[in-house]
This record gives sequence, structure tokens and C-alpha cells, in this order.
Amino acid sequence: MRMKDKVVLVTGAAQGIGKATADRFASEGAKVIYCDLEKEMIEENALAIQNKGGEALAIKANVCDRSQVQQVMTTILEKFERLDCLINNAGITADNTLQKMSEEEWDRVIDVNLKGVFNCGQAAADVMIKQGSGCILNTSSISGIYGNYGQTNYCASKWGVIGMTKTWAKELGKKGIRVNAVAPGFILTPMTEKMPAKVLDMMKDKAPLKRLGTPEDIANAFLFLASDEAGYITGAVLSVDGGVVL
Repeated sequence: MRMKDKVVLVTGAAQGIGKATADRFASEGAKVIYCDLEKEMIEENALAIQNKGGEALAIKANVCDRSQVQQVMTTILEKFERLDCLINNAGITADNTLQKMSEEEWDRVIDVNLKGVFNCGQAAADVMIKQGSGCILNTSSISGIYGNYGQTNYCASKWGVIGMTKTWAKELGKKGIRVNAVAPGFILTPMTEKMPAKVLDMMKDKAPLKRLGTPEDIANAFLFLASDEAGYITGAVLSVDGGVVL
């Protein structure tokens, strides 16, 4: 069990990539904290792990609110006394073309996808620096690397996540903390399932592997980067996209 007794916080853990990642870490022996705004969903997720004999906790919090993020850290330290890994996964979309995008759409996506990552990363770093070890993993996107039509706000936020990842890796490495990012391609999640079927089929056809990704594909990438097997990897951005951008 690669994560036995490690304490792992996953944001955006109600469904999709976040839930799959938290579940995967729990299967490898981690003590997992499911964090999201969807209280009932994360409580069900945590209970499912507990029923299997694992250790899990559900904490409702808005990652955009610094006081709530700090309370999450306080709760984790009170119960587990440490935090070994943060997976910054909470994110949203509000797509529109440049000329049609509203200020509210811009602000909302930047707030969650960028400020939320900053808030959680800073709070986790404070804990990890004191204990002399830790791992921060951020969810970026291939859209943040290559851009995508109608996603000015989302692409800007996910490119910003990459910038933070590389900066934190440089700043925190000497403190014993590794920082990496995963850039998913087109993954079948509740977010992408809202897209027209013809668009999903087009994305599938573009990928050399001829399929869309699953949340478990991304969870496995996070698990590797958090494990001792990736002990000399920091500042990296791992694209998990089925080769769709080749």
C-alpha cells in the first residue's frame, strides 16, 4: 500500500476526478479528507470508505474563502496531527468567447481555479514546512497549455496553476516539499458530460488511443506523483491526455 497512513486532502472531492482520486488514495491506505461545497456528497463518499475499513473525513468548505481553508487545516491537524499531501482539484468552468464573456464569468472561474489553489497551497505549505515534508499536487489542464476555444478564463486559470506549481517547487524544495501538476485532457466527468455528443466524439477521434480519459486515469497519475516512486520529481506537469495534442 503506497500511501499507508498518509494524510491526504483532496479538494473538489464530491464527484469526478476529485472523488476518484480520493477513493484511489484511500485504496492505497491513505487517511483521506474529502473537501467540497457539496456536503451530502462528500459525506457519502467518506462513509463509503469507512464502511470498507478505511479512514476518511468529509469537510465542507469554499476554497475561495481563506478563513474556511484555514479551518480545514485546523480540523485536519486536530484529528490527524499532520498533512502529507494536498491535491488541489476544485475547479469550475464558465465558457464563452472573448467578446461575449462577462466580468462575472471571468471573476468566478479565476476565483475558484486560481485563488482557491493559492489559498489551499499556502495553508498546506505552512503545515508541511513545520513538519519538514509534504507533497502538493495541482490540477491544471491541457487547455492551460495549448488554449481552447471559448475558454479564456479557464485557460488563463490553468496556465496560472502551472506557474504556481513551478514557483512553489523552487521555493519549497529545500523544505522537503515536492510540488507537481497533472494536466488532464478530455476526461469523462459530470463537467464534460454536459458537452454535445458530437464534440465528445470528435475529441475521442483526435486521441491516438481512441478513447476519452476516465477520472481513474487522472487518479492514478496523482497517486504516482504522491508516492515515493516520484521522490525525485518536482516542478513537473504531467499531461494525461491520451495523446490528443500530438
